[in-house]
Amino acid sequence: MYKILIIEDDAVIAKAIKNTIETWNYDAKCVTDFRNVMTEFVSYNPELVLLDISLPFYNGYHWCSEIRKLSKVPIIFISSASDNMNIVMAVNMGGDDFISKPFDLSVLTAKVQAMLRRTYDFAGQTNLLEHKGVILNTSDTTLSYNDKKIDLTKNEYKILQVLIENKDKVVSRDTIMTKLWETDSFIDDNTLTVNVTRLRKKLEDAGLCDFISTKKGIGYMV
Repeated sequence: MYKILIIEDDAVIAKAIKNTIETWNYDAKCVTDFRNVMTEFVSYNPELVLLDISLPFYNGYHWCSEIRKLSKVPIIFISSASDNMNIVMAVNMGGDDFISKPFDLSVLTAKVQAMLRRTYDFAGQTNLLEHKGVILNTSDTTLSYNDKKIDLTKNEYKILQVLIENKDKVVSRDTIMTKLWETDSFIDDNTLTVNVTRLRKKLEDAGLCDFISTKKGIGYMV
């Protein structure tokens, strides 16, 4: 079931969109905290975003830019500010489509369905893993923290992926090595230590000290 995040401050419009979308067996969520849109975005991890331009605190262009730092999820702008300048601005900021208010809900639904088909019928869904502000995008293997992108090697990415997928649990060294072997990287015990040390250094340089903990004789955890 595809998840659709609705970022619209008019409660009547937001509810109408949500109810319509859900009749088509999609999951929909309306943002309620317009100061912390990104917190709700990461927590919900949607496959599509419907985004108004005029919002409290920060406008839709701001949030589109913030989302694009983390994700390639399709974004459809919905706004009464439908002059050419705003439409061009929306596209330039990373929007994928623009629907002018007032709109027919059946047209909105058709555009949502078309966008989901184009985006996901021939490609995997996006997936964001988050822990303590660290966001790992498994679609493009990027790591973000405090608006910084951290370059990872293939092995470093896989190590961090398995640790975040099991956050707050100890992951054995054998489990991590098995995960790396799945990608045709033969990693022995010493090489794993080197990879983890290098990964920790990159995280520390980005301001993430003690993000990965060692459980002596067992493995690691975040």
